[in-house]
Parts: sequence; structure tokens; C-alpha cells
Amino acid sequence: MKLYDIEVNNITGKKVSISQYANKVLLIVNTANECGFSYQLQGFQSLFTSYKSQGFFVLGFPSNSFQKEPNDNAEIQNKCSALYSISFPLFEKISVRGKDIHPLFDWLINQKGGFITKGIKYNYTKFLIDREGNVVKRYSPHVKPRAIEADIKSLL
Repeated sequence: MKLYDIEVNNITGKKVSISQYANKVLLIVNTANECGFSYQLQGFQSLFTSYKSQGFFVLGFPSNSFQKEPNDNAEIQNKCSALYSISFPLFEKISVRGKDIHPLFDWLINQKGGFITKGIKYNYTKFLIDREGNVVKRYSPHVKPRAIEADIKSLL
């Protein structure tokens, strides 16, 4: 399986193929509004705004895998819009670990394992994808969006 073979549902439930982002540089991240790292959403929006015209997209995947996203999809969308003015694509809440892990995150962790363990350890784990759909780098939740900017620019 390749990245562009995977289908997901957007935040309103519409089926979307990741192939619509072919030839784009992507930053895929698992998000959670009630998490201490949620301030990073502003940084993601800033990166998206700065580099969208060059073919860069942030893809946000809310998850309650760490009990920090109790909201439903409509509430998630409303909070992200109201608090952070998010305009990058948000997707339906999914699981990023365990037996019900979404195929996208299963694929991502199999492409680029983390430090010590392959699985997602917490919210705001980030995966940088090149224009060919390859995982170039994985970032821990502690890495702030601005620290990824040079890597993004190198792929654009």
C-alpha cells in the first residue's frame, strides 16, 4: 500500500482520497483540542498560510487515543475555527494507536518509527511527507511547528 491509496473522511464525514494531495508536501499530525500541545495549531496554520501557494498542506487528524479530544467532529471544527482560525484540512476523529488504529496512521508508523517504539506516543506527533508520498521525517509532540519550517522549505 502507498500513501495515495489511503482514503479518509474529512471533518464533515465526506470520503477523501489522500491522492488528492499527490505532488504536495504534507505535514500530517494527530491533534487534540484539550491537549497541552494544542497551541501548536496556530503554528501549523502559520506554516500553511506561508507555504500553501508553493504546494504545502497541513492535514490535521483529531484523535481521542490519549483522552484529550472528547469533542465530536462538529465541535472540533468549531473550536479549531474559533480559537485558531484553522483553514488547513481537518479530518474526522480517528484512532492513532491500538487495535482500531486508522490505516493512515498504521501506514505512517510503519514507514517511520519513533524513538524507542514505533507507535504514536502522544498527540501532536508529526510526519513530513515529500511530493512523491514518502515519509521524510517524524517529529515528536515536543517539536514546535516553527522548528520544522526549514525541513518543509527544503522539500518545496
